[in-house]
Amino acid sequence: MPVIRITPRRFADTRGWFSETYQRDRFRAAGIVPEFVQDNHSYSAPAFTLRGIHFQTPPHAQAKLVRCLRGRIWDVAVDLRRGSPTQGQWVAAELTAERGEQLFIPAGYGHAFLTLEPNTEVAYKVDALYAPEVDGGIRWDDPDLGIDWPLQGGVPALSDKDQRLPLFKDFVSPFDYDGQPLQLLDA
Repeated sequence: MPVIRITPRRFADTRGWFSETYQRDRFRAAGIVPEFVQDNHSYSAPAFTLRGIHFQTPPHAQAKLVRCLRGRIWDVAVDLRRGSPTQGQWVAAELTAERGEQLFIPAGYGHAFLTLEPNTEVAYKVDALYAPEVDGGIRWDDPDLGIDWPLQGGVPALSDKDQRLPLFKDFVSPFDYDGQPLQLLDA
């Protein structure tokens, strides 16, 4: 299953706008079939807060549907699937509250985001409950991944946990390749 960028339609009038951010039948028609079981919401006070690269391993691997509720983020998905011709490669998209874009990230991918504005809020649905015993991650600045973070010469704000994550070369992937290599995102 590919990483998919989604921009839900907004219906605007003089009061503002309305949007369906998730509608099961439309998402299934687009190939997004996971049943979401948990919603998460994060707030980051400073700009350039970096969260990730995170994932959960089987049997509690998570697909995610990510959107920015306030501010802007640089949202990144890294292919972690063993046997994938694109393992270790990444795609990224800027998600904004203003435009309402979303990123669907299947299980088998690491996920991270960098806030581009202060007071940014992010919400994401997952299709497996949080399971700390299978919680994992890869270093955000791993040279083998070469993620081009738009830090504008700054240093990101990181959690203690994210500062101690292992390198990609030390990661033994439990994720199977499903036959679909990582693809560039539609603009």
